[in-house]
Amino acid sequence: MNFIEGIKDKFKEFGLTSWAVDNRTAVYIIAVLISAFGLIKFNTMPKEQFPDIVVPTISIVTVYAGNSPKDIENLVTRPIEKQLKGISGAKVKKITSTSQADYSLIVTEFDTDVKTEIAKQKVKDAIDKAKTDLPTDLTSQPDVAEFAFSEMPIMFVNVSGDYDGIKLKQYADKMQDRFEELTEITRAEIVGAPEREIQVNVDPYKMSQARVSFMDIENAISRENRDITGGTLEVGDMRRTIKVKGQFISSLNLNNIVVRSSAQGATVYLRDIAELKDTIKEKDSYARLDGKNVVTLNIVKRAGENLINAADKIKGIVAEMKEKEELPKDLKVVITGDLSKATKTSFNELVNTIIIGFVLVLIILMFFMGVTNAFFVALSVPLSVFVAFMFLPLADGIIGTTVTLNFIVLFALLLGLGIIVDDAIVVIENTHRIYNNGKVPIVRSAKEAAGEVFIPVLAGTATTLAPFFPLLLWKGLIGKFMIYLPVMLILTLAASLIVAFIFNPVFAVSFMKPEGKEYEKPARHIWKNKWFIIFSVAGVLLHIAGSHGMANFLLMMAILMVLNAYVLNHAIHVFQNKALPWLMSHYERLLKWVLVGWRPVWAFASLFGLFAVALLLLIARGNKSTFFPSGDPNFIYVYLKLPVGTDIKYTDSVTHLLEGRVQKILEKELPTQPGGIVESIITNVAVSANNPRDNNRSVQPNLGRIQVSFVEYDKREGKKTLPFKEEIRRQMTGIPGASIEVAQEDGGPPTDPPVNIEIQGDNFESIAKVANDLSHYMDTNQINGIENLQMDVDLNSPEISINVDREKAMMEGLSTGQIGMEIRTALFGKEVSKLKEGEDEYKIQLRTTDLIRHNITDLMNMRITFMDMNTMRVKSIPISSVASIDYTNATGAIKRKNVKRTIQLQSNVLDPTMVGPINAELQIKLDDFKVKNKIPSDVTLKLSGQSEQEKETSTFLAYALLGALAIIFLILVLQFNSVSKPFIVITEIFFSIIGVLLGYALTGMTIATIMLGVGIIALAGIVIKNGILLIEFTDELRGRGMRTRAAAIEAGKIRIIPVMLTAIATILGLLPLAVGFNIDFVSLFQHLNPHIFFGGDSVVFWGPLSWTMIFGLIFAFFLTLIMVPSMYLISERLRRPMEQFYGGRFIAILGFLGPFFFIFVGIMYLVRRLQGKKVWSGKLKQPPAKE
Repeated sequence: MNFIEGIKDKFKEFGLTSWAVDNRTAVYIIAVLISAFGLIKFNTMPKEQFPDIVVPTISIVTVYAGNSPKDIENLVTRPIEKQLKGISGAKVKKITSTSQADYSLIVTEFDTDVKTEIAKQKVKDAIDKAKTDLPTDLTSQPDVAEFAFSEMPIMFVNVSGDYDGIKLKQYADKMQDRFEELTEITRAEIVGAPEREIQVNVDPYKMSQARVSFMDIENAISRENRDITGGTLEVGDMRRTIKVKGQFISSLNLNNIVVRSSAQGATVYLRDIAELKDTIKEKDSYARLDGKNVVTLNIVKRAGENLINAADKIKGIVAEMKEKEELPKDLKVVITGDLSKATKTSFNELVNTIIIGFVLVLIILMFFMGVTNAFFVALSVPLSVFVAFMFLPLADGIIGTTVTLNFIVLFALLLGLGIIVDDAIVVIENTHRIYNNGKVPIVRSAKEAAGEVFIPVLAGTATTLAPFFPLLLWKGLIGKFMIYLPVMLILTLAASLIVAFIFNPVFAVSFMKPEGKEYEKPARHIWKNKWFIIFSVAGVLLHIAGSHGMANFLLMMAILMVLNAYVLNHAIHVFQNKALPWLMSHYERLLKWVLVGWRPVWAFASLFGLFAVALLLLIARGNKSTFFPSGDPNFIYVYLKLPVGTDIKYTDSVTHLLEGRVQKILEKELPTQPGGIVESIITNVAVSANNPRDNNRSVQPNLGRIQVSFVEYDKREGKKTLPFKEEIRRQMTGIPGASIEVAQEDGGPPTDPPVNIEIQGDNFESIAKVANDLSHYMDTNQINGIENLQMDVDLNSPEISINVDREKAMMEGLSTGQIGMEIRTALFGKEVSKLKEGEDEYKIQLRTTDLIRHNITDLMNMRITFMDMNTMRVKSIPISSVASIDYTNATGAIKRKNVKRTIQLQSNVLDPTMVGPINAELQIKLDDFKVKNKIPSDVTLKLSGQSEQEKETSTFLAYALLGALAIIFLILVLQFNSVSKPFIVITEIFFSIIGVLLGYALTGMTIATIMLGVGIIALAGIVIKNGILLIEFTDELRGRGMRTRAAAIEAGKIRIIPVMLTAIATILGLLPLAVGFNIDFVSLFQHLNPHIFFGGDSVVFWGPLSWTMIFGLIFAFFLTLIMVPSMYLISERLRRPMEQFYGGRFIAILGFLGPFFFIFVGIMYLVRRLQGKKVWSGKLKQPPAKE
């Protein structure tokens, strides 16, 4: 007796099922508690559109004012990178850095297996080690922060009205304080607000005449503007603190500061040499809403918190402050970019789709199994989900963060919908068969049925789960994003096994009754049914009470009971007594015809021809492909990049021009227009203006961004948004020196640029020359589809170099540092103190007057006043006497990747489905460029970006499929104690791939690479269940004495119903999402308006995966019923002669070779033919007929 048979004998009466059946009351109580827990968990879980991904990517920001990009690279970036490279105990995947004037940004990306807390600590340790090599006078110490999706704003609160900027900021500050009190909110960032500043604008000529320096002024202000505690003094029984109060209470106090005085009475007041202004800081950012200036608060949610609740609380606070008149009534507060709307829409769409799928699965089960049995099976769906929710702590441990109810989790539940019922179908159907309409007691039937099918059901569930386990090893950002799918499917399908063997048998014992017309009451008895009366009366009473939603639901249940009594019951009987027998008999006739002579062989061989045909059809069709699916944009972004050094006012003027063009294109769809589909148009300049792919969050005056937000999909009344994106792209031209990119939101996790060429090397001049040459080459050899190929750094940033004559300067007693700081203070300014008002602090900024600071000649003629330590006399030397100027160009930034200097040529593509062909053509051009141009030996060129990510993902999915096949094979070998039979089952995966190829070839759908791969891996586990059912029952019939061919035909005839049922249930579960069919059930019951529509964000993302599985399931279902019996017959006929010829069962292992295995079969037939021996191929003499 083999291993599996031993287990079967042991579990003839499965212990847990027997206990559950004997303790039904306890099981019902447990079911109620689990359902209550599940409902509470479902309603309280944080809800988000995308998973709240925390990846081990750490950024380091360091500010060192007054330094060029090259100085920042050498003084700050390199020392830190050196220590980061030496990190041990945590695998560092990539280090990238950007060094620009005054600013260093280093991003360290760790392997996704590394916990973020550990990664952050490792980076902090590396910085501590690097501090000995860093300058001691850094403007700000290295700031370490982790990257998380939760750091993206969830909404923008825009404040505007007939108030000056300072007043608007005060109102924004009030709201900021209230928002940040919420536990769900990390911070509320204010953008576009003016900042109060106390300016000390010095006249350098008066300063020179008074023989004072910037240092004198700085010391005078900082020493006067102080409160100093002198200690405590004992006065009687008390100790009193002595405090010298000198803190300024008004900016007017600064006028009377004495900068210098002498015994001769030549006192210099600050007012004598400087103009004092209590004004606003020079604007470093702009924000506009629908063309009007606003102050914007960017709301950032805390990781793991409920997005919908957070957004609702923000809106509630705004409404409350308006109601309590904390904000004036004429102050306009508009919320835009609200992600909670998209989250609610996506959430409701998927929940409604799950309900639609559930209803469709229930209907098909009713026709195959009857109404009562169908409800037993259908109950397993919500129960399995609720049981899975109990294992969420396990999911948290696997994923590494708290599981939120996002659209990937909901899709996993939807995908599992048709699979969950499989186990319950097998258990209930077997119970029904043994019960035999009451001939066997129901308690015994339930126990025996569970014991009989436990092992095959366990094996079937294990093989279904197997493909999802390799997906748990998916690394990288995409892996973190998609891991929710396998985790939730594994938990839900494992929970379905528990439900099938503990709860379903109890339901069967309690409610399974003999079926047939003879056991049913006449249809007219429905009017006296107690449940019909309860539903009807309760519905009417609830209508009177005003609870219309629940009332309509109960009345609909009553109507369905009547429909079931008068229509459905009859239709089900007709289907079961006529349609099913007809189907089974015709299928049996087809099998008898196929399983004759060489027909099984020809049928099997034709599959490989069909695979080739499907592949050729797909190639001929030329389907477009994309990495992640994308559809109509919900957001359109216009990114403007001007040369580094562009004045912010000019950037704003160009952005304003582009904004006008966008509004012109969308003029009929603006919020003010009836039926307009545009929610808002937001413009940002310098702050929040960069592309999300760029981690640089510094103020960049040369950048502008326009964001167009559209209303939700179901409110657009069928209007497409993609044409607006194309028209905006066509209009964003004609701006000299500007790089403009038009894009939409990412369809999945952020990916690298679609087009990305890396030029890497040690010598910056070398890589800059190659990058320039390549850029010119690509300009003259353009590739259609590339939007705007640009370098990620500016090589020609305008610069004025001040060259100090060291010999002259030293003779005068000046140093380069003195000259540099004098220029910086005069031009950029220097914070010398702060003016405090309540809790607020305002900078006191020292600099020269505007007329001087904006003129290079005046700056060079400015005198430096200082004490000459040799003569002990005050000297005043003009800068021009010891320095000269040159007008030059320098690089705007230096970027590095893995400690090598890098320049990247990047671009978006006009059509996301053309990324593959464009990169293929680009590689050819790149190879041609290498041949025609001399590339230095230390410079490397390569294509990276999205194409590299696609390659990595495809490679992983291929390995994941091989891993899944290996796990499935081991499970099947364990179950069948055979090597040949597992190959029959695994071949079904091949069948499903043919179906997928044919489906895409015939429909011409766009292929989403990542969804195609995940879909095929998911199919691997689902489709083989049917093969297991057929082979196992064929073996059982042969064990009873039937011949191989007869057993294969009989097994197919009997098992066609569960095979068909499981396939149709899975397809129907996915179909609503595949076609984008949506019904609003809440609106249906409350207002009798179902709001039916097709499409939406969910179908854009999940449609390709759904269709992949549907194509595969349909084809595999039909071929399973023909090819599995055929291959079983071929296998049994070849098994004995192959074992005799090759001397053992090991030959079956060569099944891994696929079609090449038949080479060994051909060798056997050829050798036997040459030997003159016949090969026994399973044909036996007919036994004599019995009298």
